[in-house]
Amino acid sequence: MALDKIFDAAGQALAAQTVRLNTVASNLANVDTVAGSAEAVYRPKMPVFESVLRSAEGGVDGVRIREIAQSTVAPTPRYAPQHPLANENGYIFESGVNVVEEMANMTDASRTYQTNIELVSTAKRLLLATLRLGQ
Repeated sequence: MALDKIFDAAGQALAAQTVRLNTVASNLANVDTVAGSAEAVYRPKMPVFESVLRSAEGGVDGVRIREIAQSTVAPTPRYAPQHPLANENGYIFESGVNVVEEMANMTDASRTYQTNIELVSTAKRLLLATLRLGQ
């Protein structure tokens, strides 16, 4: 793999993990969001990755975000008749954000981000060492 391909693949991975971290932050920011109907409540989001394939060799050349999907987890109804957003039956609906799952996603995304930074740093050091060989 040529060095420019290494930097391209790592750059794509860094961009993908940045989107993943942003969706985790959005989900955690809306963990306590409530609404008066199941349709209006915040739904957790998650990025869907897809491989970028090399046309000639069939290998993986990188990654990109195909879409930001919404979770299919049903909102949790809670009986709160005094709440200003309560529906006619006295229920409000809480988002289905799972804090433990989001924290695990955040940890995984930040570690993957850090690994790609180290990959770029190592490739840069190797490139500079190669250039110094000619001196």
